Amino acid sequence: MKNPTMFETRRVAPDTDILCAYMPIPGYGILPVNAYVIHGPQPVLVDTGLAALREPFLAALSGVIDPAALSWIWITHMDADHVGNLQAVLDRAPEARVVTTYLGMGKMGLLGLPVERAWLLNPGQYLDTGRDRLKAVVPPIFDAPETTGLYDTRSRALFSADCFGALMAEPVEAASAMTPATLRHGMVTWATVDAPWLSLVDGGRLESVMDGIRRLEPEVILGSHLPPARGITGALLDNLDTARTAPRFEGPDQTALESAMSGQAA
Repeated sequence: MKNPTMFETRRVAPDTDILCAYMPIPGYGILPVNAYVIHGPQPVLVDTGLAALREPFLAALSGVIDPAALSWIWITHMDADHVGNLQAVLDRAPEARVVTTYLGMGKMGLLGLPVERAWLLNPGQYLDTGRDRLKAVVPPIFDAPETTGLYDTRSRALFSADCFGALMAEPVEAASAMTPATLRHGMVTWATVDAPWLSLVDGGRLESVMDGIRRLEPEVILGSHLPPARGITGALLDNLDTARTAPRFEGPDQTALESAMSGQAA
């Protein structure tokens, strides 16, 4: 895969569709970039994908819902791969509010996005969508301080933002389709890139935070950078603990990067 690519949408939890893309990471494989639509009386879009895929993303979104029907756009955090099409979606969803935190709203302003559309929700609080109660949760690891994932109390789907992401060799429809060793390697590599502070965390403290995920007992984990993961929550948490003690990530230098890019283009 030489360029970011949009894949077909599909149902991944009750009343929940995935808008799935992959982007190449030279020298490391590919990374899923997922957004989600939660259908209901007040539909919710979770994240808005890559700007480089604007037209395919908007087409995929329109294929599962009329954007004008969206009530909420939950932005897990303000990184470019999560807000890439936020303004374009807002233009098509005039009634939608952007769920974020106070810090997230500040970053919206820095990005030139309309802060008057923000709806502030702190971890532990709930968004009532008329049928579902979505609880704002802080995932065990993250790369931006405003990060809030969400837990759908009806479907028991946990939307985990960057947490549990994995670099991969090829697209798969479910995380369980990867061998345990391949999943562990991909997750550990991603975690050491995305959350380099993890190596500074006490093991007992991380275990306490992960216990919060266990208590939720999610039916499925829907990450931004992992295929849907059903029935393997324990393995995902174990992989995070492995990442805590993994060697620190050191990326390629310019020569190595050019070599990787050259190989990808061949």
